[in-house]
Amino acid sequence: MNLTEACLALEVSRSGYHDHRRKPRGKRRQQDHVLACALGEEFTLSRQTYGSPRLVAALRQRGLRHGKNRVRRLMREQHLQVRQKRRFVPRTTQADKTSHPSPNLLGAQPAPTRPNQAWVTDITYLPTGEGWLYVAAEMDLYSRRIIGWDAGPSLATELPGSALQRALKTRRGHDLRDLLHHSDRGCQYTSHTFRHQLERQGITQSMSRAGNCYDNAAIESFWATLKTECFGSTIPDTRAHARTMLFDYIETFYNPMRLHSSLNFLSPLAFEKSTQLN
Repeated sequence: MNLTEACLALEVSRSGYHDHRRKPRGKRRQQDHVLACALGEEFTLSRQTYGSPRLVAALRQRGLRHGKNRVRRLMREQHLQVRQKRRFVPRTTQADKTSHPSPNLLGAQPAPTRPNQAWVTDITYLPTGEGWLYVAAEMDLYSRRIIGWDAGPSLATELPGSALQRALKTRRGHDLRDLLHHSDRGCQYTSHTFRHQLERQGITQSMSRAGNCYDNAAIESFWATLKTECFGSTIPDTRAHARTMLFDYIETFYNPMRLHSSLNFLSPLAFEKSTQLN
């Protein structure tokens, strides 16, 4: 349909149409333009992961206060689509039938009110062109910060042990006597080597109930987020490339920048700074 036919259908004149196009933008249209530009920038900075609630929070940090409905409308107009999380599928833990698991102490205590009250840990795996890359991470449950992680081609105890040592290095100088360390019942965590690492620091061990992956939901949720936002449908060619992607996501985006609704829309590092943890 050409312009003449469109004007006839809408019962407006061609001159009226051109007058409408030339008239100054109204105040709301001007605001929409400013907001849309800022919205696009924040969406890009979030690596295309923020939906309207987080974008509203990010815009407010810029001094732009607008509701979710307006942000949703502008997202639709700009075709800003968030990456969809994969459905969480619990995986089976390789348990050592000869070991004696620790009790689930985490489920019996209230949510942490400060850092270093509860750390949670787990292992996941990522496909690469060279085969699986296994990743172990330690999360402070209070701030959701990943305080230690490592990745390698093997599920051996050395992998989660290395992640724990990096977490201890991150928290060097802090009192860890009241720390509860929670994991599943995997053989890496029930091993003498790993338990000795905890005992030397005076850290109390806690483990999920048998077959209940939801006892460690926070770190499982992190894995789902990481696999969606860092990798999506991409399979790195090499394990080295996957490690580089992990470092970039965790250290330059997730910990310092990614806003969490459970943290009053602050990043893990910003939330810790708000509690004056150095």
